[in-house]
Amino acid sequence: MNESETPAQLEAEIPLGLAGARVDQALAQLFPDYSRSRLSAWLKAGRVLVDGEVLRQRDPVRGGERVTLRVIEDTQVHAAAEAIALDILYEDASVLVVNKPPGLVVHPGAGNPAGTLQNALLHHDPKLARVPRAGLVHRLDKETSGALVVARTLAAHTRLVAQLAERDVHRQYEAVVYGTMVAGGTVDAPIGRHPRERLRMAVVEGGRPAITHYRVRDRYRAHTLLQVKLETGRTHQIRVHLAHIRHPLVGDTLYGGGLKLPRGATPALAEALRAFRRQALHAEKLEFEHPSGRKLVSVEAPRPADLERLLAALAEDRAAHAAGARA
Repeated sequence: MNESETPAQLEAEIPLGLAGARVDQALAQLFPDYSRSRLSAWLKAGRVLVDGEVLRQRDPVRGGERVTLRVIEDTQVHAAAEAIALDILYEDASVLVVNKPPGLVVHPGAGNPAGTLQNALLHHDPKLARVPRAGLVHRLDKETSGALVVARTLAAHTRLVAQLAERDVHRQYEAVVYGTMVAGGTVDAPIGRHPRERLRMAVVEGGRPAITHYRVRDRYRAHTLLQVKLETGRTHQIRVHLAHIRHPLVGDTLYGGGLKLPRGATPALAEALRAFRRQALHAEKLEFEHPSGRKLVSVEAPRPADLERLLAALAEDRAAHAAGARA
């Protein structure tokens, strides 16, 4: 055993009502803090004893047996810890919620071997190396800002992943799009890899189900501020869906094309749009049941400065043209 492993021994009795069930099914009932795949791996590794014996995954149980589970939290992440500042919105022993700034990549990968949110998290809490993906249970694109939840234990990770799968984690975004929208609505369109451009996602027949709800918060002369809620969480979902209904995000060069300046834009708005070099998307609110099951956690991420400047310029442009029309 190396220094990155933490042994613990858990014991439980198999209820008589589970008589005849497979041992892996019984384990899932007895130890819900751990995923089925992790329990199966421990079973195969001989870390589970049933009345002192190692059983195979498909062996049946009688009910009444004593189960001993030897938990070893192996190192899951081998990225380096880096002293990168974190804006922590909420933190306790089980979870933390961070406010990711635009421009920060979430996970190391090709072209981004270091300097990511994961590296920062490992510096903040070295024990996160024992949790898959250093506790990150969902992600935001590099240029999207806002709230991300991080599980600090295996148990919290298992429960948060299950909540995401059941669509019980509520994610709310703020977005600035091209065009003046009259009303809100829902985009229910499957998303998959673009058939020709592999870096892009697209609405495609046979793609994975994807549902996005949106409503209008404010209208400007040639743009709209939206509140967006995700029912599913596909790659680039909001960006793809809004482009699909011909209202792409401001600054989204992958799905919205180049810069578009409205006719008669004030100098301040023209400058703000030219300076805004990312998609205008901010994950403003997260709500989820705490892994302990005892409370609802609701966290809001303040609007970043670049988005504040853009919205101020849009409002000033609208006011200037309204004043000119009255003159």
